[in-house]
Amino acid sequence: MTRPLDIARADPATDSSRPRRVMISCGEASGDLYAAALVDALRASEPHVETFGFGGPRLAAAGADLVGNFLGFSVTGLAEAVSVLPRSWRMIRRLGEAARERRPDVFVAVDFPDFNFRLLPILHGLGVPIVYYVSPQLWAWRPGRLHTIARYVSEMLVIFPFEVEIYQRAGVPVTLVGHPLADLAVVRTPRDEWMAQVGLNPAKPLVALLPGSRPNEVRRILPVLAQAAPIIHREVPDVQFVVARAPSLEERLFLPLERVRAASIPIVVVEQATDEAMAASSVVITASGTATVQAAMHGRPMVIVYGVSPLTYAIGRRFVKVPHYGMVNLVAGRGIVPELIQERFTPDHVAREAVSLLRDPPRADAMRADLAAVREALGGRGASMRAAEAVWRVATRASHS
Repeated sequence: MTRPLDIARADPATDSSRPRRVMISCGEASGDLYAAALVDALRASEPHVETFGFGGPRLAAAGADLVGNFLGFSVTGLAEAVSVLPRSWRMIRRLGEAARERRPDVFVAVDFPDFNFRLLPILHGLGVPIVYYVSPQLWAWRPGRLHTIARYVSEMLVIFPFEVEIYQRAGVPVTLVGHPLADLAVVRTPRDEWMAQVGLNPAKPLVALLPGSRPNEVRRILPVLAQAAPIIHREVPDVQFVVARAPSLEERLFLPLERVRAASIPIVVVEQATDEAMAASSVVITASGTATVQAAMHGRPMVIVYGVSPLTYAIGRRFVKVPHYGMVNLVAGRGIVPELIQERFTPDHVAREAVSLLRDPPRADAMRADLAAVREALGGRGASMRAAEAVWRVATRASHS
């Protein structure tokens, strides 16, 4: 059943001898961002809440006690996933031990299903109520995971409107909280000032390159983008480039950019400034994923790209059940943004789409209008607070049962 969004604050914990404890597990840069915002929202209503679990630098900065850091666990592709399995199982055992020792009042799994699904039976076996925040992409592939969710999860918190019906049909309690990026995709420095700070000319067009947040993504995607940059520059000679670099990525992954610099093409790399880079850009070229929604929040015309190993693609395409890869296209229900996936992901194709958006203002304007409709469909501000209210509701319901 769908839960209302205007949820009253939960009652205090039954056990008043200690603050309530929330265990959280997230992976990847986007999950870390959402989890950190959730902790801030939890603390806004209960300042002394204790949070611990598995995550990254943002979750730690929000005050959570990390039992483990997800650095090195987040990969794409079948072979890559197999390579991290031994470490994953060791970490899952550590998290299970931490849960037994600390006895959380509620467990919040944030996306990252290949890891978090292994934690669900452990926490369920300890009698801990489970909230799953940000749904796995059941609508795209591996729908069998729905049975696991129905068995272990007390409530799903989804961020896309079309996900609600999936869980309603399965009888899983579900709340549409909206997309947290409505609050988190903010620009702290005015465009011209920021561009001058990083060495870019505010009067010239800017293309933002987002090659992904996982090392193996960047290793496969960035070289193609680096080859596309000179082609774009040849057609639009005053163009500049900015690369938004995800935290904790090794410097060597960005060596392909040296060929761009060698051609005397203006290009800078920035960290912790993805929103500024997007907001300042004329066009965004981004790996498929959360960054597509982030670009939509800023109303930036974009090109979505992606590539995996031939084996992974050959196996995975048999199971993918959706007509589009990009989240903005899925929300829109049609292809409002070009997708260059696998064989179509070449330097020439990337350059052609980017140049078209730079040189064809009516096409870029039409895309901005479509992206505005996507933003509206994703809901307004306050997603993290609505998620926190739902977490407290589940914890309180469990303590009273």
